[in-house]
Amino acid sequence: MKFLEELESLLQERRETLPAGSYTANLFRDGDDRILKKIGEEAGEVIIAVKNGKRPEILHEAADLLFHLQVLLVHLDLSLSDVASELEKRHR
Repeated sequence: MKFLEELESLLQERRETLPAGSYTANLFRDGDDRILKKIGEEAGEVIIAVKNGKRPEILHEAADLLFHLQVLLVHLDLSLSDVASELEKRHR
């Protein structure tokens, strides 16, 4: 899961620097509504991929969903570690 931590750092950098031409920077510029719309779209695509039963398609769409969820978390100053802590609390 080290890559997810690296991705989180990259997303934080993109949020701070907002480089021109960056898809992720554009998501941060556009804010909650655009990010939430992308999460909704990607969740729908995961559902369709599962219904199609094609593992490569499921993995592709799940990665898109996880990416956009991670963008939202960074946008809200939350982290995957925060989410993991919440899950850990629920498990106890």
